[in-house]
Amino acid sequence: MSKRLTEFSEHQASLSCFPYGVGHGDEGVCLLVRMGPHRILLDCGLNDLQLLQQEKTPPAEFVFCTHAHADHCRGLLSLHKAFPQIPIYTSEITAKLLPLHWQELPATKITSWCQILPWRSPVTIAENLTVELFPAGHLPGAAAVALTYQTAKRSYKLLYTGDFSVSNFQLVEGLSIEALRGLAPDILIIEGSYGTIRHPHRRQQEKQLMERINRAIISGVSVLLPVPPIGLGQEILKLLRSHHQFTGRDLDIWVEETIARACDIYLELLEQFPLSVQNFAKHQSLFWDERVCPRMKKLTTSKHIVSGKLPCVVISDRIADIAQYLQPEWKNWLILLPEHPQEYISPNSEPFFSLRNLTHVEVETYLLAEHNDGCNTTQLIHNLRPQHILFVHGLPNYLVELTGLEELRNRYQLHAPNAGTLVDLPIGDRFIQPATLPPTHYQGELNEIDSSITITLPDTINSDSRWTKFADTGLIEARWQGEELVLRGISQRELLSQNSEAKMSTDLDCCRTCRFYHEQHCWNQISPLYGFKVTPEGYCPVFESRE
Repeated sequence: MSKRLTEFSEHQASLSCFPYGVGHGDEGVCLLVRMGPHRILLDCGLNDLQLLQQEKTPPAEFVFCTHAHADHCRGLLSLHKAFPQIPIYTSEITAKLLPLHWQELPATKITSWCQILPWRSPVTIAENLTVELFPAGHLPGAAAVALTYQTAKRSYKLLYTGDFSVSNFQLVEGLSIEALRGLAPDILIIEGSYGTIRHPHRRQQEKQLMERINRAIISGVSVLLPVPPIGLGQEILKLLRSHHQFTGRDLDIWVEETIARACDIYLELLEQFPLSVQNFAKHQSLFWDERVCPRMKKLTTSKHIVSGKLPCVVISDRIADIAQYLQPEWKNWLILLPEHPQEYISPNSEPFFSLRNLTHVEVETYLLAEHNDGCNTTQLIHNLRPQHILFVHGLPNYLVELTGLEELRNRYQLHAPNAGTLVDLPIGDRFIQPATLPPTHYQGELNEIDSSITITLPDTINSDSRWTKFADTGLIEARWQGEELVLRGISQRELLSQNSEAKMSTDLDCCRTCRFYHEQHCWNQISPLYGFKVTPEGYCPVFESRE
């Protein structure tokens, strides 16, 4: 056993956390939490379980899987094989989706070692230890895990959000801040996938994607969307089935097998989906239907495409060989890639750069965020008011941005640990100011030459992983923020979209059009932002239009 793991085992503090993986890049999320005498593993998204398996004794008493994305669950089967006595808890939908990651085993064999927990109902799993699951948004079945350890003097509470979003998606409702408001956790382990980035409202993101697909189809261009097997693909399919621009449209939508298998499981669990989804499914099929337009069909071979109508839409697995669909005789194609901070894909990067040499293929990106943005992340924190906050699941520089926010540093004890770093979490009344973070500011020079202005910055700025995305097109936007001038890179998606943020509709649901927005402040007493200064483009769940 490593020295750090030994320290964790012998540690006398009531609460501590040892991360095996914190979700930097592709490493996956796996967190070992100690609450008194209990050892709890939160998620197991590791590719290599060597550290967990190096001892004959189980690494934990209990395992909780928040949801069925690979970076949170792919190590569960190996862990179960090594230590079959460890109970693995999850929600019912997640248990049904997990078999998609291990096709070689029967689904019943996998779900048999998962113990199902109900929603919003505390369950005692050990002496003085209870757990409660809350729907976390993000993905059907995704759960936020609340753990309570009771001692003779007091109770200690920990909340782990997993991946979450407070925005309502097409197939899953967002995490309810109201349901968590009275929880009062001492420790909050929260994802920070998007750092401090702010997003347009979810419906605006969906509108932009549908408009781009619509323009392509009108122009006679077929659309290919490579997506993960679970989550994003099903969201897009529901959009295509229900959006006014595609309802009743003479169009073929082809779905690759891996995504189709997840769709079938969704259909089996319809009674657990939001009422709006259940009502939709009563009037027409949620996915498969070749009679009602647009027609949605399973795609087992690329040759099926020629048997249908062109142009068409193809939803493929992101790891599939997409070149098989880009036959010149099938006319022009538009490849749409999802933007994600963990794995930003530039249309100019491999394997897509070579595709751009094909005269009948275009490659673009779109935003359909699956995680919380910075505004909603801080909103949740301020509602829960924990003593300790651990940021995980995000690029290191994004997590540093969150721990550097003055509004958080002045109120909470912040941590953004790396894998293998033990974090003590003492609970008390004394606030320990976090260590000063390294600066992220750069000094440069400004020169005015005739009718142009040149800003020169040191080349060390391009060593930051965000530079690639910032400099993607070589175009920037400058705006005044008080007495400061803020620069922002313009992405290819914005250049190609006719409805970029700069052209945002005046009737967009945001603070600027809310009836409680006055003098740059929110005056809605039921809003968590009440009394705070807010940006006009902001949004909260209690928005009310001026009209």
